[in-house]
Amino acid sequence: MKHTPLPVPAWLRSMVSQLPVWPPSMVAAQALNRLWWPMVDGETRQALSGRVVVLQVDDLGLSFRLIAQPQGLAPAPGGQPATLTLRASAPVYWRLLQGQDDPDTLFFDRLMVMEGDTEFGLLLKNTLDAVGPPRWPFGRTTTAPAGAAHARR
Repeated sequence: MKHTPLPVPAWLRSMVSQLPVWPPSMVAAQALNRLWWPMVDGETRQALSGRVVVLQVDDLGLSFRLIAQPQGLAPAPGGQPATLTLRASAPVYWRLLQGQDDPDTLFFDRLMVMEGDTEFGLLLKNTLDAVGPPRWPFGRTTTAPAGAAHARR
């Protein structure tokens, strides 16, 4: 399936990339804390804790800096270096959140790029596989990513 980036003008991408990272990071942290973090087991939460993940939405010029803590995700301090950076277009992130694509497919098709600590990246990818997409509060049903059922066994 083709993943076309959003048609965002370069000037708008440039302007958005200059905005503070904290507000969108806080919104993302709160959303993931409600929809995804409760499905992550305690041992994995501990393994993910203390590390900064940067999510770059290339076609929008938007970045999120998140840090996992045992109680949940929070915006990461600007001075703390990223352990892992994930880059993709907005439609790719959306498909991942909807469970329409699994992380392996996105990485192998080079639609999502991972830079940084490979071991931590693998832990995060395996967690995404095992947990599956977020559980949407409005009753939307999604198809589990390929391999997700196998990862839960």
